[in-house]
Amino acid sequence: MGLTAVIDYDAGNIKSVEKALAHLGEQAVVTREPETILAADRVILPGVGSFGDAMGKLSAYGLIPVIRQAVSAGKPFLGICLGLQLLFEESEESPGVKGLSLLPGRIVRIPDGPGLKVPHIGWNSLRLTEGSRLFRGIENGAYVYFVHSYYLKAGEPETVAARTEYGVSIDAAVEKGNLFACQFHPEKSSATGLRILKNFTEL
Repeated sequence: MGLTAVIDYDAGNIKSVEKALAHLGEQAVVTREPETILAADRVILPGVGSFGDAMGKLSAYGLIPVIRQAVSAGKPFLGICLGLQLLFEESEESPGVKGLSLLPGRIVRIPDGPGLKVPHIGWNSLRLTEGSRLFRGIENGAYVYFVHSYYLKAGEPETVAARTEYGVSIDAAVEKGNLFACQFHPEKSSATGLRILKNFTEL
């Protein structure tokens, strides 16, 4: 089973991730202690809020080198929502603020369009990439829950594990080596989301 460290950097949504893991019978600890994060078997970076504020908090808590070290050590690492966005290079939401740059790509605003509300809030179906480890046992077209105004344009299309449509094609999940991330909220996505989290804890 092992221990999952959920990184706490005052970015909200952490309790629901912890609750979902507890529901799965997984051992999880919400922490910002470097030793605890680096001793864990896997790490989750959740979050809601603004890109710039989040990078500021990660820096203030000294978590940026810890995250890099955990990823370099090969630990399975999952970014959720804002946590996905922070793994990339930059976001239109916070010009001039550098992301963690662990994966190539940028975060851009969802364009306004007829009948589309931004932020995008609600359930959307996923087009899955064959062979994804995060989506093992999940049917193509499964619905998950999104809350976001900005979305990923991945720099390496081959890393995209799932896409969805909301006026534009959105890179909804990525996986590369031990790095995984979802723009949607698996912890709020019913049985499908729990299966995704279970798949992650079994990596």
